[in-house]
Amino acid sequence: IAQSESYLGHPWCLQWCHVAHLNTSHGKMSKSKGEFLTVSLLEEKGYDPLAYRFFCLQSHYRKSLVFTWENLDNAVAAYNKLIAKIANIKDEGGVDEAVRAEYRAKFMKEMDNDLNTAMGVTALYDVLKAKTTGATKLAIIGDYDTVLSLDLLKKAEAERETKEKAASQQSAGGFTVVSEDGTADEGIENLIHQRAEAKKAKNFAEADRIRDELKAQGVEVTDMPGGAKWKRV
Repeated sequence: IAQSESYLGHPWCLQWCHVAHLNTSHGKMSKSKGEFLTVSLLEEKGYDPLAYRFFCLQSHYRKSLVFTWENLDNAVAAYNKLIAKIANIKDEGGVDEAVRAEYRAKFMKEMDNDLNTAMGVTALYDVLKAKTTGATKLAIIGDYDTVLSLDLLKKAEAERETKEKAASQQSAGGFTVVSEDGTADEGIENLIHQRAEAKKAKNFAEADRIRDELKAQGVEVTDMPGGAKWKRV
């Protein structure tokens, strides 16, 4: 903290938590074994760094965390599913401030309990099941995310916009292509459009060829009504 504040020239934080080790399934992670994980590596492999943050938050910072790509993939799936559920919440009914305060108190109790982020994540799912207005749920999730920093409301809004765009394209007889993390790649999306045209023309051999070409590039395509989603694997 002293070093950082000397560099920044202003107060930085009041507490510093030294987390336990991040291990592989074989033991301690080390550069010499070529197993050292970086945010750059995650991005190169097409992972959203916030999904990795979600993965870390599900474990207490004092406990060693075992990293495997399978574990991360499970966390990515859970993170995306959580965002999809939030995207389905309608901002209506007004905010019940009494309920909001009650849920904030529950969440802060977990944070005050030695920064128990695992229970904080569980609290998010409790909000989704709460018998209150959609506006109240969104307000509470926003409160929680000021601590968790998962961009939940921002990503949920992007998810809604994607669904609305897909629905609009479908109603107009069109076909939309989006990546799961919101990134764009004209070359990949052109191939996916070509595959859609091949399927429409019942040229399934060509459609399969394009899918294999995409797979060779590390791209997985999921067909959906009116469009397709893709991700790097």
